[in-house]
Amino acid sequence: MVKASLLAMVVLTVLVSIGLRWRDDRIAATQPRPRAGIVERGKRTVNRWVTAAAIAAVATTLLLGGLNWLRVVNGG
Repeated sequence: MVKASLLAMVVLTVLVSIGLRWRDDRIAATQPRPRAGIVERGKRTVNRWVTAAAIAAVATTLLLGGLNWLRVVNGG
């Protein structure tokens, strides 16, 4: 179960990060910002990955926790 949760967490982190990047690009297309420096871009990238990891952690906990409770309820 630990391997499944780690794999789910990694996959969800990457997928959520891709989604957040897409969202940032869409917002930037409608509201142009001044060109950001390398430090600001780095902060945005780290912020995106940390947010994606937090969302993936919550989703993994809910998903695998729900599966565990289904197993407990069914007597397995």
